[in-house]
Order: sequence, then structure tokens, then C-alpha cells
Amino acid sequence: MRTLPPAFAAGLATGATTLARCWRLTRTDGVVLGLTEHDEDLTVDGTLFRAAGGVAGTESRAALGFAVDGSELSAALSADALSEADLAAGRVDGAEAELLLVDWSNPASFVRLRRGSIGEVRREDGVFAAELRSQADRLNETRGRRFTAGCDADLGDARCGVDLAAPGRTGFGRVVQPDGEGGFRATGLEGFASGVFTQGRLVFTGGACAGFATEVKVHRLDAGVARLELWQRPPEPLAAEDAFRVTAGCDKSFATCRDRFGNSVNFRGFPHMPGNDRVLKVARAGG
Repeated sequence: MRTLPPAFAAGLATGATTLARCWRLTRTDGVVLGLTEHDEDLTVDGTLFRAAGGVAGTESRAALGFAVDGSELSAALSADALSEADLAAGRVDGAEAELLLVDWSNPASFVRLRRGSIGEVRREDGVFAAELRSQADRLNETRGRRFTAGCDADLGDARCGVDLAAPGRTGFGRVVQPDGEGGFRATGLEGFASGVFTQGRLVFTGGACAGFATEVKVHRLDAGVARLELWQRPPEPLAAEDAFRVTAGCDKSFATCRDRFGNSVNFRGFPHMPGNDRVLKVARAGG
């Protein structure tokens, strides 16, 4: 049973309808965004909640047990509140979300209804819709080590130990020509063989997409010109001379760790574990 603050309970007892919902989103980079369905901006609990166009939320779903429940938030995209570029860059993915019920006639009087996180985000024609998942969603996250054949470390992290600053593992380049939504031709990487940066990490250091980071889907050389395809579309159109930094990739296999990086001692997988074929194999006479 929820206990209401005295001031909030007193407001409800009057019978007047002066309530509005507010959503506070805390991005993974620490930036806090506030949205409200009220027709004017509200400052609640130290956060400015903007009355962005058409903010609305669906009813909350609740279930017994460990099922993940939640609701949905939708609103028009705007530069002041939440922009198309923010969503495209994934800046709100996994953001912490709070739903507050506020007495707009007295913004100091409010009650926190739910906590959760942002799940799937959809956007179309200047409107976005974000799934708000309950805290039970964290039970679906993998914790600790996993018993898999592949390595579960990230190339270059403390568990891996590979020095990405070593020669041949980091490249600096510039966009020559955009090629599709998630690909481009680049200069500055001619000295690297095809595939060196496949599954590597690319960060734009100049241009409209400066600061945007994503994984490289494919790196290859076409007639001596490097071409990169990205897993995530940049938030802004790429332009010639946009600068970037890219680091080598790894397919997490033991052979790559041993032969390419000479780092088998730090391999964080179980390459000799028996697979399904070995486990299900049937004994045969003379076999």
C-alpha cells in the first residue's frame, strides 16, 4: 500500500482535478530530461519538466511474479526536449525513468509512482514512442561469467589486456564519401588490411556527429580505398572531411586471440568445451 505525502493527500481530498504526470529520464551520460503532459512547464523535485507537444503515456501494466511490466511514453520530437539526433545516437537507450504524479497547482506536492528504464524506442514523422520497463527487467540481464566457447571480454579492457595503442591497432581517418545510411569511404586507413577494424569501435571526432560511437560491421578495401559499414546509423548525415578514430576488432575466438594478438594467456572463454554434437553423440560399435 502506498503512503501519500500529507500535502498531496490533502489536495486529493478537495476533489479538484489538478494532477499531471511527469516523466524524468536520466541518460547514461548523466543528462536529465523532464517531460510533462501539463500545458505549461513545471519544476518538480529540482527538475524542469517541459510541456513538449503531445506528451502522453499509456496505462501501466502490472503482473504477479517476475514478469516485466511497464507502460509507454510518446511525444513530439523537439530541440528543447528530445531531438531526433538524440534518439538516433542512442542517447536515451537504457536511460533510467521515473513517473511522477504532480499537483500542478502546487508542484512541491507530488508522489513517485514508478521507476524503471527505457526499453525499445520507435520514431516516425517527428514523433517518438518509448517503452518504459519496470525494474524487473534487470532480472533478464546476464550477471557474472558465462560458460561459452567465445571470449566474454572486450578487446582492450582490463580483463583482455591487449594494448590498442600499439602500432596497427588504431587508425585515424576522414570521411571521403558517404555510401548509404551506415557506410562510407574513408582516407587514412590505406595501410591497414581488410577486416582489421571489423567488429572494432569507431568514434567520430569531428563534424556533426562528433562524439558518436558505434561498432564497425564491415571493414574492407575496394581498389585500395577503405570502406566502413557501421552497425548503427549516425545521428546526423555524414559529410566529407568528418574525422574519426577506429580501433581493431576481435571475433572473440581463441584462434584470433592466439594468432593475431598473441594473447591466449588472457583468453576469457572456454574454447575446448564440448559442443552439442559431442554431448548428443551416440556410441557405435567399432567407433
